Amino acid sequence: MKRRIINQIRLSFPSKSVNESLARIVVSAVAMQLDPTVEALADIKTAVSEAVTNAIVHGYREAPGEVQLSAAYYDDGLLRITVKDAGCGIADVKAAMEPLYTTDATGERSGMGFAIMQSFMDAVRVRSKPGVGTKVTMDKYIKS
Repeated sequence: MKRRIINQIRLSFPSKSVNESLARIVVSAVAMQLDPTVEALADIKTAVSEAVTNAIVHGYREAPGEVQLSAAYYDDGLLRITVKDAGCGIADVKAAMEPLYTTDATGERSGMGFAIMQSFMDAVRVRSKPGVGTKVTMDKYIKS
């Protein structure tokens, strides 16, 4: 049986750190339609924050750009969130997904973004190409 989208939203915004909270609110509004627990909603918001922050801080290191966000929920309780940038990309996705890995030379970043996303979501997939950008897809099943 094929999964069917019940509702979805797409949004794009400038890669400014103030827009991280916008992304959290938008995804929360979509997720609330599935009646998640407070804990599940907090997990989703944290994962979205990490994905959007990565796009802003790491994807667009050299110059500002646009972040694309989509969130959809399906008839089987799946919430799928995608965060996409057209930034610098990731040369080694496998290494980048290891805890404590960071490209931040200032030492201000912990390198835990992907690990946090993985701990709060049921699945996290990352596709990236240097010079083209990165797409992070996160799935969370919300049982009703």
